[in-house]
Amino acid sequence: MAIETLLETQLSLVFDMGVDENGKAKTKRKSYSNVKTSATPDQLLQAAQAIASLQSAPLLYVERNDSNQINA
Repeated sequence: MAIETLLETQLSLVFDMGVDENGKAKTKRKSYSNVKTSATPDQLLQAAQAIASLQSAPLLYVERNDSNQINA
């Protein structure tokens, strides 16, 4: 049976940067490492909203990126 171990978590905030000359939506991503792996989705959203309040561009969405190790 395989065993999965959570190694690290990264938080990414994606901001709306408007549209380009072709009408395509532009975004900007800011990523933060060394996030507590035990953080709940509510805690991550709260942190992301606090960071986003310091930015001039509106926040589109938040991503949690987990890195896992799988052993047999």
